[in-house]
Amino acid sequence: MKHHEGPGGRIAVHCRDAGGHYEFAVADDGPGIAPAHHHKIFQLFQTLRERHSAAESTGIGLSIVKKLVEEQPGSVRVESARGEGATFIFTWPKEAEASAPAAQPPGPGATLRPAPVLLP
Repeated sequence: MKHHEGPGGRIAVHCRDAGGHYEFAVADDGPGIAPAHHHKIFQLFQTLRERHSAAESTGIGLSIVKKLVEEQPGSVRVESARGEGATFIFTWPKEAEASAPAAQPPGPGATLRPAPVLLP
């Protein structure tokens, strides 16, 4: 609830079978996003807040979501108006395409390295 303007807040997650894909919707009761900014929120390093606000944002989260979803291939969009919360809707194919070959277990004597972790 990083961008919610008041205490608490609600999030609802829905999924429906849409034939060859699933459609997910994540809705909140936050401040909403003016339609004029809908295209901007999916761009890398774009944020609608001041850089040093209480809910500071890097502007990469939704651009990563968009890239991952579109690689499957799927789609992502937002439905929102200022003051009315936001609903993010994305589709995911039932038969998702593999973006990389399946990982093989390490062989004898392999050196395992920790993976980097991105924190909010």
